[in-house]
Amino acid sequence: MLPEFIPRFTMIKLRFYPALAFLLLLQNFGCDHGTESRAIVDPHTDPADGPPAGNPNGNCPIPSDAAPGDVTNADRVVGTGTPGSCTADAFISAVAHGGKITFACGPNPTVITLNRPAKVFNDSLPDIVIDGGGLITLSGGGATRILYMNTCDSNEHWTTPHCQDQDSPRLTVQNLTFVDGNSQNEPATDNRDGGGAIWARGGRLKVVHCRFFKNVCAKLGPDVGGAAIRAFSQSQGLPLYIVNSTFGGADSLGNVGANGGGISSISVSWTLINCLFAYNQAVGNGGNPADKNTPGGGSGGAIYNDGETMTLSLCGTVLEHNQVNAYGSGIFFISNSHTGTLQIKNSTLRNNSGGSWYAMPGISMHPDTKVDTAGLVFQ
Repeated sequence: MLPEFIPRFTMIKLRFYPALAFLLLLQNFGCDHGTESRAIVDPHTDPADGPPAGNPNGNCPIPSDAAPGDVTNADRVVGTGTPGSCTADAFISAVAHGGKITFACGPNPTVITLNRPAKVFNDSLPDIVIDGGGLITLSGGGATRILYMNTCDSNEHWTTPHCQDQDSPRLTVQNLTFVDGNSQNEPATDNRDGGGAIWARGGRLKVVHCRFFKNVCAKLGPDVGGAAIRAFSQSQGLPLYIVNSTFGGADSLGNVGANGGGISSISVSWTLINCLFAYNQAVGNGGNPADKNTPGGGSGGAIYNDGETMTLSLCGTVLEHNQVNAYGSGIFFISNSHTGTLQIKNSTLRNNSGGSWYAMPGISMHPDTKVDTAGLVFQ
């Protein structure tokens, strides 16, 4: 169901230093406050542990539009060289300003724990690139969403009369870990209680070489979702790229929401390249529209893609061990106008569980959906 508002380079894979997990347990370089960064273990998830970003066996080519953003000559640098200087306030201020954002928090992995979301302002610099250099974890501390962008929210400054289709802000997040984001306390209006780590409407969003662990959004409801990312209204219907990124990836690190344990959207086209979605859960119950006497939801263990004319494209991507209560343990793809296209190439779906109404193993969709599944492997 649709809400009323819907009318250059060579890829460098940065390391996330898993071997430092034990060392971080022995260190304490920052203040233990909700607005301070820390180089010790996050109370919910160890940022130096966990699977790397992306499917290590994915080898699909990366189009130029999906390349990382250039952060040469950064407009804002968060921190002055130590973990303690990398505060939540400094990060939130940098995002509000926009432009190229990098971090100077020292040589070791650092967690910045937020006590409120960082918000993109629509009249800031049009291109916002946040680059963690493979060392930065942004944490919601289990209490708040991490990033929010909404071209139709007057609080973030309207800039056009067609907010649902404008070309900026263009937000790129890269070489970051997003952990313990929580949007359950956000208002349900316009499904704003979705998107535990990132909620994005309008302009463009791109995700490159990132990890999403243990993010949560509202857990009940027919259409709300996106435990990691919830998206709407990308400019001109252009695709939202996610490249070399991991959602969950281990049993204790999965993202959880009513629908779309990894990602969720309304009328958004996605292009997912060399990614891993594993151990994410859609825990709602009753589907959409909700069955009688149920709260609704429970579809799209990894991916929930609902709307009209849109394309979901996967290449070099693995979906495994995701779970649902209703439909689409791997993918829930519903084009209400029957004009959407599902493209899955050189990808694998395996060991996803729960639910019913399957056109293919792990995939719930209308039987007349346009499908291209060259090199798709079911296991």
